[in-house]
Amino acid sequence: MKEAEPEKTIETSEVDLWGSGRKLRETQASGSNFPGREDSTQPRKPDLIETMLERGNMLKALKAVERNQGAAGNDGMEVKQLRGHLRKRWAEIKEQLLQGTYQPRPVRRVDIPKPGGGTRMLGIPTVLDRLIQQALHQTLSPIWEPEFSAHSYGFRPGRSAAQAIKAAQDHVREGKRWVVDMDLEKFFDRVNHDVLMARVARKVKDRPVLVLIRRYLESGIMQGGLVEPRTEGTPQGGPLSPLLSNILLDDLDKELEERGHAFCRYADDCNIYVGSQRAGQRVMESLTRFLRDKLKLKVNPTKSAVDRPWKRKFLGFSLTAEKASRVRVAPQSVKRLEDKLREKFREGRGRNLKKFIESLAPLLRGWANYFSVAQTRQVFEELDQWIRRKLRCMEWRKWKKRRRRMQRMVALGLERERARASAFNGHGPWWNAGASHMNSALPTSYFRKLGLILLLEEVNWRTALREARLCEPP
Repeated sequence: MKEAEPEKTIETSEVDLWGSGRKLRETQASGSNFPGREDSTQPRKPDLIETMLERGNMLKALKAVERNQGAAGNDGMEVKQLRGHLRKRWAEIKEQLLQGTYQPRPVRRVDIPKPGGGTRMLGIPTVLDRLIQQALHQTLSPIWEPEFSAHSYGFRPGRSAAQAIKAAQDHVREGKRWVVDMDLEKFFDRVNHDVLMARVARKVKDRPVLVLIRRYLESGIMQGGLVEPRTEGTPQGGPLSPLLSNILLDDLDKELEERGHAFCRYADDCNIYVGSQRAGQRVMESLTRFLRDKLKLKVNPTKSAVDRPWKRKFLGFSLTAEKASRVRVAPQSVKRLEDKLREKFREGRGRNLKKFIESLAPLLRGWANYFSVAQTRQVFEELDQWIRRKLRCMEWRKWKKRRRRMQRMVALGLERERARASAFNGHGPWWNAGASHMNSALPTSYFRKLGLILLLEEVNWRTALREARLCEPP
């Protein structure tokens, strides 16, 4: 008899990793490890915990964790060590998950600076817990996704910040030229566990899954070797947190839809568009009460406002004030990029220019990609000019002495007399970086050859590519 061929979509090492091809049902005594379940020999639909632990789902989760990489948790295990750990201990871990005895480890606390000042707390789970959370996310997301609001854009498949800002633009163009810009105070730190779990339990009846989610919420935060218990909040940093935030805030979406409001929500960033300032004030007051009473969330009064859309920032963008409002990059986003670049320029003094320019590429390319949906382009050209001037300033400082500056400008193609007059003019580095002699010695083409990402060119290219895709036949 011919031996069956191995499954083509799963490598041998992956089969070994997740064990033999036996169904999870067979690993349980009497068909159940939880009291109160009836034992039956009849075929049945797998429990949600069993669906989560199916080989295909776990393999997909493992690949997602490996692709995302990320820092180690408080156990020090890195992503590259995860497969080896699973080969040794997966059978034991799987049994704990099935039995409902698995205990997640506390997350590692990391504080990162916020754009508007202060810090945001991230909770970095161990790579093993990231794997389990990812598998759980993949299992739970299809349950909620079909019923989430069309006005919710954050952390959802096929949805993006670009779509959210386009929807906001449409609302303003329709005449809703006031915005209720709501900021939830420390949302991810203040989520009420009981309120959240009540919403999860509306669709999930599988007790071990509910217990596992609750344990992740209460797993605690480790800092300086001490574990701080957690009674509220769902720390950012794990794969499960974004889905839980959408589950909780779906009640807000449904309330806004029932009232007939035009709105856009991206995670905890929600803008409601209305026709007048008075209507905006009424909406702000009523929603503040709704969030406080129903979801136990607090609106931050210092960061929330009823204002014109072109005076507020939404996902790093803003809008212009004309009737046919256009999307633009918010001034705060421009300043934030300039601050990041200033820090890099300080660190780059004295470095090889080509290598330094190469180090800027990921930041500039990522920024251009995100903001390429902006419809006003002058800001990109101005930033390009500012970046080139900073690079010329770096080179002027690096040349240091006047004679060296003269020699370098001559080598770059300037006439000797002009180079000499420029080198001995007595002005400072920033003035010289913007003067005609440095623009002639180090033109845009020079930086382009060294690999400098020009924001305007990158944005135009991405826009053309996007439009070409839209024109393609289905």
